[in-house]
Amino acid sequence: MLKKEIKQIIDNSTTQGWVLEPDAKSIMKRIGLDVPSSIVTDSMDTATQFLNDLGSSVVIKAVSKEILHKTEVNAVVTGVSTKKDLEIQMKRLLKLPGCNSVLVEEMVDGIEVIVGSKNDYQFGPVIVLGVGGTAVEIYNDTAIRMAPLKPGDALSMAQSLQANQIIFGHRGSAGINMEALSRLMVLFSSLVMDLESRVDSIDMNPVICTKNRCVVADARIILTKTGKQE
Repeated sequence: MLKKEIKQIIDNSTTQGWVLEPDAKSIMKRIGLDVPSSIVTDSMDTATQFLNDLGSSVVIKAVSKEILHKTEVNAVVTGVSTKKDLEIQMKRLLKLPGCNSVLVEEMVDGIEVIVGSKNDYQFGPVIVLGVGGTAVEIYNDTAIRMAPLKPGDALSMAQSLQANQIIFGHRGSAGINMEALSRLMVLFSSLVMDLESRVDSIDMNPVICTKNRCVVADARIILTKTGKQE
């Protein structure tokens, strides 16, 4: 059953047809997934204070109801580490169409995977796991299972990928925390089932995984076109 706060976010996003990234990550956090530390602001002072408190590089993204695919309009900046760069990039992003604030968040490094869902007209909600980041469209290395998932499903999906050596470690390189990834995928699949009638697709790309954690670094939720549902 959907939490009241999640339902409200979906209801508030119905008109535009998709959920803004900060709201999508709020949903993921509410179901127990790991998301980067972040703030949404239009204030340079607030953003600078966040950067200083974090003590490491940040990612800055435009928050706009007019920008669904941020990379296509250069609305994402990674590796910002100084106040000067922060100011330059914030000023640029705030000039983009519909952008009145920016998402400033911690920068996480690790192995990138994609975890997503799609409402298949024949099978209903299905879950996708694959190589993440921009490489997902190049390699098309994915595994698909019907929702909901069990922990063993996540493991078998990872093993079936051609790039499974990246996930499990290869030639001394550290693999990812499969327990964390399995937990993420099981919780995510439960959310997908709860949102079945309201959501067309969800992409968490990338989910950045290390030997300690799996972090939802980006999330996009596309709603169905049938309008608000109870």
